Amino acid sequence: MIQTASIRIATREIFRSDRHSSVILLSAAALGLILANSQLAGAALAVKFHPLAVAPLGIDLTLGGWVADALLVVFFFIVAAELKNELTLGQLNTPRKAAVPLIGAVFGVAGPAVLYLVIGGGTAVEGWPIPTATDIAFALGLLAVFGRGLPSNLRVFLLALAVLDDLIGIILIAVLFSNDVNGAALAAAALLVVCFAVLARRLGRSPVAIGTLLGGLAVLCWYAVLQSGVHATLTGVALGLALPVRWGLSAAHHLQPWSNAIVLPLFAFSAALVPIPQLDELSPVFLALAVALPVGKAVGITIGGLLGGLLARRTGAARIEFGDLIAIAVTGGLGFTVALLMNQLAFAGQPQLMDQGALGVLTGSALSLLLGAALLHWRARVHRARGAGQGTAESGSGALATHESVAAGDAPAHG
Repeated sequence: MIQTASIRIATREIFRSDRHSSVILLSAAALGLILANSQLAGAALAVKFHPLAVAPLGIDLTLGGWVADALLVVFFFIVAAELKNELTLGQLNTPRKAAVPLIGAVFGVAGPAVLYLVIGGGTAVEGWPIPTATDIAFALGLLAVFGRGLPSNLRVFLLALAVLDDLIGIILIAVLFSNDVNGAALAAAALLVVCFAVLARRLGRSPVAIGTLLGGLAVLCWYAVLQSGVHATLTGVALGLALPVRWGLSAAHHLQPWSNAIVLPLFAFSAALVPIPQLDELSPVFLALAVALPVGKAVGITIGGLLGGLLARRTGAARIEFGDLIAIAVTGGLGFTVALLMNQLAFAGQPQLMDQGALGVLTGSALSLLLGAALLHWRARVHRARGAGQGTAESGSGALATHESVAAGDAPAHG
């Protein structure tokens, strides 16, 4: 019994690791791409697009739709919980602290968007938000694997940069990809979020109450958002921000292994089920995304980081060396999960462009991965060689990794 419990705990910790989760994500995407270009392609795509509608409730989703519109809510909930922690108790809890990564994030969004429009030459302009996203789990995983010896403030900067980047992405999803908004359903969802927040502060420490009442409200809220025409993954954002900080981190801590082991790999696998077209069939969308992610992100974040560095000198924040900034900026081109979601939303109803976009995202993210890994390894060696690696960019999950006691049930009723 004790041995079984130890194995279960060890397994959970493996799936909380940035390093291991990035390997699982990459493997799932590679498997999807391989299957989509094998003799099993027809069967794999048939499973992805198999209808799983719930007609009495007005839910018309395919199996792949359930992964993108329902399971992915868990990932966005975790992102929102960590974002709230950073904004209230963490590295972004004052305007001055948030300013430096915010400038980097804004330029990191603008750079690839502009480059996409320039390279695309006016083709499929609705795809410009796709390369603006950075995959938090993947980027931190790459840093954990290749960045041992780097100053610890780099992980904080990358985490803050990616979280703010995803916040911008969430806003873009809400503004650009909401169709025929149902005001009544949206109002019902907002009311349910308020009830969720109030109950979370009144239920005390009872895990049964949390699991039943809050879980039930979360499902109802997801259904209301789905019916409202706003993308359903925003449910996770709303609920993650509605919870008190320590409650949110506690819930996210429990959910993170499931997200890393099941939710994100399933989505990566599903989104990567893309047949590779012949070279003469590649559209400007593919080229624009394949270049905008590694180049646009690198240029945008570097410019934003340099501007933020001028502000850092005035605020006394830790300085980031230019070589380190370049390595982090290139790593920011790992769009992957959120970029693939953006691609599905931007080119909904245009399957050919969606396939080209997914292939572009995978190519651009792969280039960022290879170049980012090389630059991080180089910078880590430089810091180790001169004995500057006393504080290192360790593997972990930011705020979630430091909340073991919270996960054990120490979350207060207020916060």
